[in-house]
Amino acid sequence: MESHIKDSRLWESGELKLSWVRARMPLLEGIQKDFEKTQPFKGLKVALSVHLEAKTARLCEVMAAGGATMYITGSNPLSTQDDVAAALVHQGLNVFAVHGCSEQEYFADIRKVLEVGPDLIIDDGGDLVTTLHREFPQLVPGVIGGCEETTTGILRLKAMDAAGELRFPMMLVNDADCKHLFDNRYGTGQSVWDGINRTTNLIVAGKNVVVAGYGWCGKGVAMRAKGLGAEVIVTEVDPVKALEAVMDGFKVMPMLEAAPLGDFFVTVTGCEDVIGPEAFLLMKDGAICCNAGHFDVEVAVAKLRSMAVSHRPARHNIEAYTLENGRTVNVIAEGRLVNLAAGDGHPAEIMDMSFAIQALSARYLAENRGRLTTLLNPVPREIDREVALRELTHWGVTIDTLTPEQKKYIYG
Repeated sequence: MESHIKDSRLWESGELKLSWVRARMPLLEGIQKDFEKTQPFKGLKVALSVHLEAKTARLCEVMAAGGATMYITGSNPLSTQDDVAAALVHQGLNVFAVHGCSEQEYFADIRKVLEVGPDLIIDDGGDLVTTLHREFPQLVPGVIGGCEETTTGILRLKAMDAAGELRFPMMLVNDADCKHLFDNRYGTGQSVWDGINRTTNLIVAGKNVVVAGYGWCGKGVAMRAKGLGAEVIVTEVDPVKALEAVMDGFKVMPMLEAAPLGDFFVTVTGCEDVIGPEAFLLMKDGAICCNAGHFDVEVAVAKLRSMAVSHRPARHNIEAYTLENGRTVNVIAEGRLVNLAAGDGHPAEIMDMSFAIQALSARYLAENRGRLTTLLNPVPREIDREVALRELTHWGVTIDTLTPEQKKYIYG
């Protein structure tokens, strides 16, 4: 066993968190029982880079129960929970992740989990896959395939594929219905506001909330802001999504028009410089900015720092930047993922579905080794249906089924 963690003595606190989510992730509990019997990953090394908190640790337990030797790291320096990392090491898993590490340390840990020559990859944002291709090309032929958790990661995979750089099949987990319809919308919607509210201790009702991006994550953030009593403004570059936001009852305008109006700003786009210097100068004194996209580039914090006449901690995990016009702009969690860098991430029940998709997609890769002819693979519909039916069963919900006559009428 190898590890690079902050303090192994923190394991009891991490185990307490794990115990809480174990009791609230019934899908993974059922899948673990299946995996213990079938051992789909026996003899396989799995490299995993996902936000390292309790729900992710539960996925690691399930994969290990299926025979996998796990090599685990985080996917964001501020989302790693050191006590959870310690709990996994206490179980005998290999963990390389420390909260608040530098970028150099973060990528050193990424390299540690890749140096072992993984058979399967579970990625969140694409750092594992891109680093493997660029720095460990000799290990690429041994990889069966991988699973990608996020919109941002899938965009990177598509760019690699278009450039002819991707060398092994990837499952597009984020595109599965039981992932993006629930995780991205309801999970992000709730956890973003959990992070904002616990960090700011301010009321949302009566405020203007600007949501940049109206994909599934943006829909969730806007929906929850409205539920908290805010007036919601959406900014978009996609006319179809903008039209959808209008019909959902939200105001839509360019960022520079929204900037003077907003009290809270949340970016959820996957792009860079969504809020930049021009917008900062137009903001109200005391405006609060945060990011719910994967990388810390959507709120242009580096540019804000360079244009500020001063900056200081305003509250734990909030930095206040004073501009030349005398106004102050506040940024939560350095512009990193607000729901994880300033909170505990998505609710356990939501991640139960998402990680069920991950676990079953990884099993699909292992079972179909060498048989996948495409590099970018949608999650099979059967996996989506299996997860949905497992969840409905847990809720005590039954649904209709087609009769043979109805099947013949629809399908011929």
